[in-house]
Amino acid sequence: MNIFKKMEEFNYEQLVYFYDSETGLKGITCIHNTTLGPALGGTRLWNYNSEEDAVEDVIRLARGMTYKAACAGLNLGGGKTVLIGDAKNIKSESYFRGLGRYVQSLNGRYITAEDVNTSTKDMAYVAMETDYVVGLGGKSGNPSPVTAYGAFMGIKAALMKKFENPSIEGKIFAVQGAGQTGYYLIDYLLGNNKFKEKAKKVYFTEINESYIERMNKEHPEVEFISPDKIYSLEVDVFVPCALGKIVNDKTIDEFKCSIIAGTANNVLEREAHGDMLKERGILYAPDYVINAGGLINVYHELNGYNKENAILEVELIYDRLLEIFNIADSLNISTNIAANEFAEKRIKQIKSLKSNFIKR
Repeated sequence: MNIFKKMEEFNYEQLVYFYDSETGLKGITCIHNTTLGPALGGTRLWNYNSEEDAVEDVIRLARGMTYKAACAGLNLGGGKTVLIGDAKNIKSESYFRGLGRYVQSLNGRYITAEDVNTSTKDMAYVAMETDYVVGLGGKSGNPSPVTAYGAFMGIKAALMKKFENPSIEGKIFAVQGAGQTGYYLIDYLLGNNKFKEKAKKVYFTEINESYIERMNKEHPEVEFISPDKIYSLEVDVFVPCALGKIVNDKTIDEFKCSIIAGTANNVLEREAHGDMLKERGILYAPDYVINAGGLINVYHELNGYNKENAILEVELIYDRLLEIFNIADSLNISTNIAANEFAEKRIKQIKSLKSNFIKR
């Protein structure tokens, strides 16, 4: 990968490596764009196969965070951190305090939070060394339930667009991943929501045995499907809640759903896969729009957290998605490109405003 070429192509601002030999802390932070405000994005801990895989992941995620914040109407830019290592063996207080010292060194250009394989407990250690961390216990807390709720509202918007009825009643769902957001989203689909709506049937897949056991124990009516069979189920909504790139050249023809809408980041391996879904008549809810609930929730932490206000803003994901779907229709473009244009328009407007102010 020619990293400078990639940074120039998508206007990345900064890519920083950091390392601590004593704790084994090894990571990369990417800051994509700070036009709207400081970059905010979680810290993901993953045992990447290569350094190049880690770089590819962090730059994709950082750009997604910029668009997520812009589409959500937040005064934030996009960034992300990935840590390279085995989460089962490497976590410790000193490890995350080392991360905190590193985040502090960026002087507020980047604010972190929990993500895959990191938790509110880990962020508490980070907070011992930096002011620039959100999603802490006692404040907004675990963002997963709120992210799931935002996705639930987004699914209702997609149903409204596709079937002219937002209700999940009578609909069949396939949920990929039931560890965090997927777990809470399944709960909403089973009727634990303010609308008292309940899906006709929910399937799920998962690779973590403890999560499978939990689901079987708590919701035996939710049917487990092996990971390789989940794509080809005949369902109304396919709900990706695990890692990204699940819509790719190998899976694109397997889908037998009307809608793809879930909490995972970077669902499309390539932008062109959005066009392919459009051609197949599958409505795609752009990931960084539908999964913005957690970001909206922690953003409220920066200005004095009020849960009721945060939830009201998360519910606006429904309206925002309908607007993006309508843009896609009016311009005859895929929904992911419509979301990109929606985000870029806001960034350009604010950038122009700042530029005009400086000139004066």
